Amino acid sequence: QVQLVDSGGGSVQAGGSLRLSCAAPGDTYTDYLMAWFRQAPGKAREAVAIITPYATQQYTPSMKGRVTISRDNARNTLDLQMNSLKPEDTAMYYCAAAPWRGFGGSLFAQSSYTSWGQGTQVTVSS
Repeated sequence: QVQLVDSGGGSVQAGGSLRLSCAAPGDTYTDYLMAWFRQAPGKAREAVAIITPYATQQYTPSMKGRVTISRDNARNTLDLQMNSLKPEDTAMYYCAAAPWRGFGGSLFAQSSYTSWGQGTQVTVSS
């Protein structure tokens, strides 16, 4: 497992932008599949975006075109740039990691990930 620390959440108006960050102090996650998930009150946790160690990205349809996931393996950081935010994007956002070697799970399933950040709250007002 790898220790993850989320940051960058906040409150914005609809149409605004936020950039979330996830750091792995003291660890290296070069060999990890990384992802951002979110969980709104009363709803199940869902994947937002994933990025492989080779920087291949995939996005959930509801946010594709509005978010960009990126990673800097040299700095052990993971970012999520979110634009054109909507009130329905309000949720707690979590970064997650899974060892890439031997990965056989589903890229968008939370059960596939073994390490989680503590979460950062995003609130979008109309």
